[in-house]
Amino acid sequence: MNDAPSKALLPAGLSDLLPPQAQHEAETVEALLASCRAHGYERVKPPLVEFEEGLAGGEATFDVGRSFRMMDPVSQRMMGVRADMTMQIARIATTRLAKAPRPVRLCYAGEVLRVQGTQLSPERQFCQVGAELIGAAQAAAGDAEVVLLAAEALNAIGITELSIDLTLPTLVPAVADGLGIADPVAGRLRAALDRKDAAAVAAIEDETKARGLFRALLAAAGPADRALAAIAKLKLPKPAAEEAKRLAEVVELIVAARPDLRLTVDPVENRGFEYHTGVTFTIFAQGVRGELGGGGRYLALGGAEGGEPATGFTLFTNVLLRALATPEAARRVFVPLEVARAEAARLRAEGWITVAGLMPAKDAAAEARRLGCGHVYRDGQVKTVG
Repeated sequence: MNDAPSKALLPAGLSDLLPPQAQHEAETVEALLASCRAHGYERVKPPLVEFEEGLAGGEATFDVGRSFRMMDPVSQRMMGVRADMTMQIARIATTRLAKAPRPVRLCYAGEVLRVQGTQLSPERQFCQVGAELIGAAQAAAGDAEVVLLAAEALNAIGITELSIDLTLPTLVPAVADGLGIADPVAGRLRAALDRKDAAAVAAIEDETKARGLFRALLAAAGPADRALAAIAKLKLPKPAAEEAKRLAEVVELIVAARPDLRLTVDPVENRGFEYHTGVTFTIFAQGVRGELGGGGRYLALGGAEGGEPATGFTLFTNVLLRALATPEAARRVFVPLEVARAEAARLRAEGWITVAGLMPAKDAAAEARRLGCGHVYRDGQVKTVG
């Protein structure tokens, strides 16, 4: 018995992308980037592996839990394989493009690798496509531009019926600070809100001066107009009220441009947005399992003192391909060996994919079927094979 593992066996979460899906993904990526380029976003290409501090966006900590690590034999420094591309783009903007006029608009596409997948998305390697707006002076206008660009890019590849869930992870900390709620109580409150545990939130409020404020924020989640109206009725500490005002401004700009978009607001959601500094969002589509992508406002650390305000989005092609219809079969025509090369070139100019015969074929139609071609070039014409 041969106990050697099969060469086709791959680690969990990794897979080969075969025809025609590989071509479909490539065309989808290019269509998404075309939408970004049409709005002035220029493409950049960071490396797959770099020093840990670069992948951490200049922060002191590195996301060890999600990232593969290795020792660089040249520099003897620790490197990481990127698990996300956002901070790489921020690094480029704040270092290599530090003198470029602001705001800097950049777009990108590339593979990422993670230590673990998720229950809804078990893939550990997949392609990200995204855009980053860095250094914009007007926060609300920049946030709205990025949300609208993400929606337009998805519409361009045929994904409609979008739902965009807007969150504000800075709101709860601003309310807690305004009410003088510090750790460890603030930490327990954050955890209870993340679990949407109203009973636990009520118990913590009894220890503070909140008087039902956090439960009211928890209950406000829902369609954007209703959620913002509920938040506007609350007596929030001044810094928190300013945060809520910015969220309302972003929603107003999005609705003015795209009243057809379905917007929801969850004012207490924080999970997955820990490093964000303002409005964040997650994109879903009707009938599609899992999130298509997301993004939000953050601080691009690097060349500028204290960092630069930035906002961006990332889309996940592994989920997008599940949302898209199977591509139409390519127009492939089998060209027998005896056909002149000039004739094959003419067919390609007309949009055909030509598959050349490498030896004489007794039955050209049978050879076409064997090679996956729906047509054969015979007697000066392209003919359908049965």
